[in-house]
Order: sequence, then C-alpha cells, then structure tokens
Amino acid sequence: MRLVQVMVPPGKREAILRTLDDEGIDYVVSEETSNREYTASVTFPLPQAAVEPVLEKLHEAGLEREAYTVVLNAETVISRRFDKLVERYEEDGENGQRIAREELAARARSLAPDWRTFLVMTAISSVVATAGLLLDSAAVVVGSMVIAPLIGPAMATSTGSVVDDHELLLRGVKLQVAGGVLAVLAAAAFAILLRTAHVVPLSSADVFAINEVQERLVPDVLSLVVALGAGVAGALSLSTGVSTALVGVMIAAALVPPTAVVGIGLAWGSPATVTGAFVLVLVNFLSINFAALAVLWAMGYRPRGWLRREEARIATLKRIAALGVALLVLSSLLAAVTYGTYRTATFEEETRATVDEVLAAHDGLERLSISVTYEETFPFSRPDRVTVTVGHPPGSETPALASDLAERIDDISDTPFREDTPVSVEVRYVAVDRISADRSDRIDPESTTPVAAATQRVYAPGPRV
Repeated sequence: MRLVQVMVPPGKREAILRTLDDEGIDYVVSEETSNREYTASVTFPLPQAAVEPVLEKLHEAGLEREAYTVVLNAETVISRRFDKLVERYEEDGENGQRIAREELAARARSLAPDWRTFLVMTAISSVVATAGLLLDSAAVVVGSMVIAPLIGPAMATSTGSVVDDHELLLRGVKLQVAGGVLAVLAAAAFAILLRTAHVVPLSSADVFAINEVQERLVPDVLSLVVALGAGVAGALSLSTGVSTALVGVMIAAALVPPTAVVGIGLAWGSPATVTGAFVLVLVNFLSINFAALAVLWAMGYRPRGWLRREEARIATLKRIAALGVALLVLSSLLAAVTYGTYRTATFEEETRATVDEVLAAHDGLERLSISVTYEETFPFSRPDRVTVTVGHPPGSETPALASDLAERIDDISDTPFREDTPVSVEVRYVAVDRISADRSDRIDPESTTPVAAATQRVYAPGPRV
C-alpha cells in the first residue's frame, strides 16, 4: 500500500476533493502556508494498484502533472473505506500488482547508480570474477555476482523506452556499454598482471581447461534461457515493487563470468578461443534488454498523452524487433554449438562401437580406454586425434589396427561447414597379466564367513603402433 501526498493548485481544491470522495478515499487536508503557488496539501492512502489510475483521475480534475507529489510505502492502514478500496481494485485487476509509471521510473533511476560508483563496482566485480575463475572456485564467482551493479542499467534502458524517457533510456544504454567494455578490460588487465608476475604460471591450454573457464567457452541454447529468465525476473521485480537484490545476482550471473572469460582469453593471447564467451556476453546483454522491454510493454506501461504514446509505441516496437533480429542471429550460433555438442557425443559413441567391433575380431584383445582430442574452433569442434589403449595377453602378437581404425573412424567424423581432414588415430598396446588367487578355502577363525576371491591385474607397457 502507498501513502500519497499531493499539492493542490489554486481553484482546483473542490474538484480534487470531490474526485477523492467519489473514489471512496480517506484523506487529510492541510493548509499550505509557505506562500507558494499551492493552497493546500492532501494526504491519502491507496492500494498499490490504485496509485496510477487515481492520480490520472486527479490530473483530469485539475491537478498539475508536474505538481509536487510524494508516494511513500505504508505499513498499515486501518480504515473500512480503505478495505473496500482494496477489494474494488483487486476485483478490477486491470493493473494487477504493478506499480505506477511514476514509481517505475523513480525505481529505475535509483537502480542506475552514479558513474563513479558504477564503474568502480563493475571493475571490482570483474576482477573478483577473474580470480574466482582462475581459482576454479564457484563461491568466489558467485561473490562477484553479488557486488555487480548490472541490474540498474538494464532496467533503466527498458523503463526509459516504454515510458518515453529519453534521458533515462540513454543513461541505461551508456551504462551498459561502458560496463561491458570496462568489465572485459579490468579482467584482462588483472589476468595479465597475474600471468606476468607468475602468480598463475599456466599455459593457455591449462587455463582454458579449468572447469569454471571451460564451461563458458562453448555456450549453448540453455544460456539463452538463463538470460531471458533474468530479464523477465528483473522487469517483474521492478514493476511490482519486489526487492531486486536477488534478481540482480541472477542478471550478474549471466553477464559477469563470461566477460571475465573474455578478458582471460585476451590476457593469454588467445582471443579466438574465447569467441564463444564473447558471443555469450552479447546474447545475454541483448536477451536481458529484450525480455525486460517486452514484459514492461505487455504489463501496460505507456507514456501519457496520445501523441507521445503513439510515438513510444512505434519506437518501442522497433527496438523490440531490432533486439529480436539480433538475438535470432546470435542464437543461431548457440544452436550450432548445441548441435556440435550433440555431434561430439554421437562421434564418441560411434567411435567406441567401431573400436569394439574391430577388437572383437581378435582373440585376447580388449579396449582399455579411448580418448578424443578436438580442434576447438567456434561454433563446431572437429575431432583431431583418437587415442585407443588396447590390452593384450603378455607374449602374444599385437596386430596392426591403427590403419583399419583410422579408415573406419574417418568415415564417421562429420563436422558441419568444415574442411574434411583425416582424423589421426593412435593405438597403444598394453600387456595385461591376470593373476587370480582363489582364497575361498581360507576361513577367518573368528567368523564363519569366507574371505572373498580376489583378482589382481598387472599392467606392463607394450609396443606402440
């Protein structure tokens, strides 16, 4: 519920009070003695959903749109008329639980901090995220999300668009662009410092093999779902007056870690490796703005005045269409990554079946392990080398299997939109000596339970083909 205070201009007192009486609203009138252009101040409680329609009726009764108006949160209101007012607006349901457009714009402005605070907090969160990624610590990465001030710019952009507030719109866009660039630069600078000071003495291959880093290198369509969900949640929390703190963490989860990964890739001199992370950053930024803009528009937020409303409608629909087209293009890359992941799993399964089929034709041979090395190029990964470890009895002759396996495996390696180059196959032979000792006749003197039979395997390295 809200407590509203408005200043009454000369000659409009009776019309404004009559409107409040017609709406069944309790109010208190105080005489204005500050010798300004107002004659009185009126204070009255309202349900959250009633603020915007009641203020609109007061404007029609003569209350100036730029008049001094204060809307505060109220903890409790004890009044029969207020209870009836709540019931009426709950039954109406036109505004649902959304706050007034004036409150929406004010909340969006408050979420977008001043430039100095925003830049400092963004840089700190990016540095902390970089440290967490290199430490492979999910807890530290989550901590970087908590301090990232990224929900404000996204919500300011969407709110400024739907209520036709160009100043708020431009502020949100500038903050988002500056924040994204700064996050990447801060992460790159910090990672370069760690690398040159040998605090993290790892090669690029070792860095990109870290779990927290690796999972952001090849994003898929599920990443799009996360970003869209963050945008929807952000718009709903903003428009219903719910706390945006936890939603801000979700938005930061979609933006902070991938920007830090891009900075790490630049620091280790492998920008091509983090192409997927860069695409993920773009997709997440666009998805959050697209979802928030669509939700606020669907909830009925519009600027006042028919002319401004029509202009805002056209401009907002154009922005939604532009964001949608950009998302469609970038999402196609994520879909390609998802398909590439499916192809990778299929290739490994078919390779395993092929190896077992070839080994089945030779007595005494068994598959010990298979490892596949990929040439990582976004969005598709091409299988580069397959290493098969084969076990055989000691002293037995090892057949030459590499050429046969290479021919069969090459037939199943199919990477879309890539040059068909042969897959290298390496077969390693390991002599396996099985020694079984039957101890079933040994009985524990303190128990009648026999000791279980044990099997020992002794591996000795063999020749390599």
